[in-house]
Amino acid sequence: MNTLSYKTISANKETAKKEWVVIDATDQVVGRLCSKVAKIIRGKYKPNFTPHVDCGDNVIIINADKVVFTGKKETDKVYTHYTGYPGGQRFNTPAGLRTRKGGAERIIRHAVKGMLPKGILGRHLLNNLYVFEGTEHNKEAQKPKAIDINQYK
Repeated sequence: MNTLSYKTISANKETAKKEWVVIDATDQVVGRLCSKVAKIIRGKYKPNFTPHVDCGDNVIIINADKVVFTGKKETDKVYTHYTGYPGGQRFNTPAGLRTRKGGAERIIRHAVKGMLPKGILGRHLLNNLYVFEGTEHNKEAQKPKAIDINQYK
């Protein structure tokens, strides 16, 4: 029996096959969409997944302004950030963020960031996410393939 067939193969930066995918976020629930996107960015759907390596795909999300929240989260959920100055704690709701430029991008980026690993790898993986509020994006040169996010679990 050949014992070499039982070796575990770990991916590294050179052997990881990264692809570009486009996801349409129209009428998708934010948390469910972002959990699937985080798995794609991490590479968990690939057979050569390695936990400590960036082996996931680059994800382009279009129509980010058309995502929805379930229940009353649109008005009751609160995003908190701190400016760094005394008394500089700021609060926002998703409805308030949508009125600002780039607000829908911040909502999705915040949700995906919370679902990625904490540390250097997670910060590096977040750079593989590109969010656009309309149907147009500037990544046509990478020849991304469109996928249906509802086919993933």
